[in-house]
Amino acid sequence: MAALGLLGAVLVGCGQGTPETAAAPAAKQPTAAGTSPSPLASAAPGPGKPAAGRTAPPTMAPGPGGRTPVYNRRTKGAEKVVALTFDADMTADQGPRAARGEHFDNPQLIATLRRLKVDATVFMTGRWAEEYPDQAKSIGGDPRFEIANHSYSHYAFASPCYGLPTVAGPDMAADVQRAFDAFRDAGAVHVVPYFRFPGGCYDDAALRALAPAGVTAVQWDVVSGDAFAKDPDAVADQVLDGVRPGSLVVMHCTRSAAPVTEQAVRRIVPELRARGYRFVKVSELMGG
Repeated sequence: MAALGLLGAVLVGCGQGTPETAAAPAAKQPTAAGTSPSPLASAAPGPGKPAAGRTAPPTMAPGPGGRTPVYNRRTKGAEKVVALTFDADMTADQGPRAARGEHFDNPQLIATLRRLKVDATVFMTGRWAEEYPDQAKSIGGDPRFEIANHSYSHYAFASPCYGLPTVAGPDMAADVQRAFDAFRDAGAVHVVPYFRFPGGCYDDAALRALAPAGVTAVQWDVVSGDAFAKDPDAVADQVLDGVRPGSLVVMHCTRSAAPVTEQAVRRIVPELRARGYRFVKVSELMGG
């Protein structure tokens, strides 16, 4: 039961509120006019470094005092674009459960996104990439997708945070780098210098501690409610009701704890397209 409770914390804490309500305690989100190259985008062989012929993904300029900047959605322009993002969650200590047959992946969801020709961003934990290296390589090798960082351990970067264990401040940047290393080791190519806080929880200390990682933190403005959901139509309704031009939607790529996401996507995609929306990755949303 304790293990089930932790899994609940992982998924409930991963996109079950707006960035403001999920953060505990919430920091004011720094704003930045325009974007700037990420230090990681120019470091070799660092995350986010573009392959030959590809441009570096856009990032936000650091906030006051060098704090990690936070991006929630595109706020300028009326173009009907929306970014669907999927958190591939697995905590550092869930290996035994995977060995017993629990599925933290969702290959059918990825196949559906490909079939529907939907560009998307997958926020992946390093532990997930280690557990499913072939899938990480496949996702990260497909130009329709990009892999962003969801930490290595999926432990919290601020406390309290839905019962998640907490990463110590001095270890935060290293935890993020360890995830990027796992993506590289799996052979993923399309890796971007974006980071999503586990549980959406962060504070000013976390923004300062994460600064050396050179990432832009990416949260969301639309919560899908897919964690532990049983009704795909309820998930679809929540997304369809919340999306506005420039929205950033948080969903999950974790079969055991978000079992109806793929079904919901099959309804969300055609209905949003019928409304005139185009699906983009976070890098395009931010670049716009």
